Amino acid sequence: MRFAPLLQLLAGAGLAHASPVLEKEAQVEKRDIQVTYKDCDVITPKVFIISMFSPEADIWYTNAHTKGSIGDLLAQNITVPGFSPLFPQAHCLKDGSVCQLTTGESEINAASTITALVHSPLFNLKSTYFLIGGIAGINPKYGTLADVAFSKYAIQVALQYEFDAREIPSNYTTGYVPQGAYAPNQYPGSIYGTEVFEVSETLRDIAASFASSAKLNDSAAAIAYRAHYTDNGISIYKAATKAPGIIKCDTATSDVYFSGALLGEAFENTTKLFTNGSGIYCMTAQEDNATLEAMIRAAKNKLLDFARIIIMRTASDFDRPFPGLSVLDNLFYSDQGGFLPAIQNIYLAGTPVIQGILKSWDSKFKKGVAPKNYIGDIFGTLGGTPDFGPGNVFAGASAKRDVEEVQDRRSMYKRKGMLGAEIARRANGAASEE
Repeated sequence: MRFAPLLQLLAGAGLAHASPVLEKEAQVEKRDIQVTYKDCDVITPKVFIISMFSPEADIWYTNAHTKGSIGDLLAQNITVPGFSPLFPQAHCLKDGSVCQLTTGESEINAASTITALVHSPLFNLKSTYFLIGGIAGINPKYGTLADVAFSKYAIQVALQYEFDAREIPSNYTTGYVPQGAYAPNQYPGSIYGTEVFEVSETLRDIAASFASSAKLNDSAAAIAYRAHYTDNGISIYKAATKAPGIIKCDTATSDVYFSGALLGEAFENTTKLFTNGSGIYCMTAQEDNATLEAMIRAAKNKLLDFARIIIMRTASDFDRPFPGLSVLDNLFYSDQGGFLPAIQNIYLAGTPVIQGILKSWDSKFKKGVAPKNYIGDIFGTLGGTPDFGPGNVFAGASAKRDVEEVQDRRSMYKRKGMLGAEIARRANGAASEE
C-alpha cells in the first residue's frame, strides 16, 4: 500500500472514518480449538470488494447514499475470526449481493485475512467476483497520478537476494538477484510459487470497459506536478503528463516501499524476467501476491473461482522523481497531489464495474466468464500450462519418487514438484547444521 500523509486526506477529502455499529455478530462456542457457529445465515455475495487500509474502505462507506452508488455496505457487519484486529468485520449490503473487507496493509496481513475469509462458514464464495481495489505507486513510463490500472499479472518483485547498494558488485546493474541465480538477469533457480500470478485477461478487459464510463477525479496539485515529468526535454515519461484515465498494465508486489529510478528500472526488468517478457510493471503495491496466493489455495479446494478476480489499482504517487528532483524529496516531501483523487477513483471506477456485474448477473456473470488466457500461479496449481516460468511442475508427477540427498540450499533449487517439501526440509536441516 502506498500513500501520502493522511493529513492530506483529512484536510481536503471530507471522508469521515466510519464507525459501524455491530448489527449482527457470529455467536461462537469455544471448546479447545473448535469453533461452532450458531444461527448464522450464510451470505453468498456476487461481488466482494477487497480494501487494504481505512481510506480505501471509507470511500465506499461515505458514499453509501450518494446518487448512483452501490448502496450501504454497513447494512450488515459480520465479525469473522482471523480477520485483522484493526478490521475485524466484513461489511455487506442488506441483500448480501456486495460485501467488503479490509485486510490491513502488507503481505502478511493480506494473506492472513483472505485465508480467514475463504475458510469462514459465514460465506459461500464459489460464485463470487473479487474486486481488489486499492491505491498504488505508478511508473511514469506507463501512467500518471490518479490513473486506474487493471492488471493481468501480479509479480512479487522483492522475492530476491539483495545486496546493499554500497556493496553491489561492479558488474551488476542492481543489488537485486533472483533466488537461486547468480546475476540480476538470470531466471530464478529457486521457485517459491508466489512469484507471479495471472488472472483472467477476459474479465480484466470487461472490467476496464465498465470503468471507462467513469468520470475520474483529479487535483490542481497533481496537474501541476505531472508537468515536471517532461522537464529538461525528457520524453520517456510522456505518459506521466496525461490526464487520469483507464490503463492496462501489471502490478508489482513489495512490502518495501521503494523510491527512485534505479529500483524502478530494476523491478521493471524483474517483471519482464519473471513473466517471460510479457509483463509490464506500472503499479507498485504491498499486498496483491499475498492475496492471490490465499485465493489460489482456496480455488484448489473449490472454495472460490480464480477466474473471477479483478485487480484494480489507482495511482497515488510516482515511484520515481521527475528530472532534477531527488529521491528523498520524491518519497518524503513533494506534494504530488495524487492521494486524494486516487482514493476517490477507487469508488468512481469501481462502482460501474460492480454495477455492470450485478446488472448482467443472470445473463452473463452468474455462469462465469471463461478466460482465454492461462490463469493461476507459476506452478500450474489449478491446471494448465503457465505462459511464464518453467511450466507446470505437477505435469507427469508420479506418486512415488526417490528423494536425492541435498548437500546445501543451492542444490535444491532445481528440484520442484512433489519432491519440493522433503528436499526443502532436508536442505533447511543441512543449512542449520552449517
